Amino acid sequence: MGGGRFNVGGDHDLMETYLLSVSGKSIPAICFLGTASGDSPDYLISFYQAFSSKPCSLSHLPLISPIKMDLEDFLLQQDIILVGGGNTKNMLALWREWHVDEILLHCYDAGTVLAGWSAGAICWFEQGVTDSIPGSLTAMDCLGWLAVVAPILIARRNGDRPCIN
Repeated sequence: MGGGRFNVGGDHDLMETYLLSVSGKSIPAICFLGTASGDSPDYLISFYQAFSSKPCSLSHLPLISPIKMDLEDFLLQQDIILVGGGNTKNMLALWREWHVDEILLHCYDAGTVLAGWSAGAICWFEQGVTDSIPGSLTAMDCLGWLAVVAPILIARRNGDRPCIN
């Protein structure tokens, strides 16, 4: 998906509306994974604000705080799992530690819609170009479910020239 943040308070919510429609459910259960942002409270609030007026059931899965639930059972109850942006390297490390990567594959096999942007978009590919590693843009191994390198657009940051890889 494009973007990188939720459309909160605007009338340009095409991505959010489209995402809900692809589940095929009248009131889909959607879960936000904000792991790449360190489960940022602001990002989480934006998720709830962006979707609260839409016909869906909302939840989120924090991995930074101690988890007291059956992760697989919880995630398999979702119709849509939306993965936010942030640090891809940290996100994948936590996912692997908690076996969320394996659980997400089970969810996909069960028909759950998996979506995301930035870290939440490149994670599904064999490799992705990331700025998660200090220095410059680097390629990193991701989950490997899509057998290509993830395309990425890096927006202008700190006056740098934008680039597309």
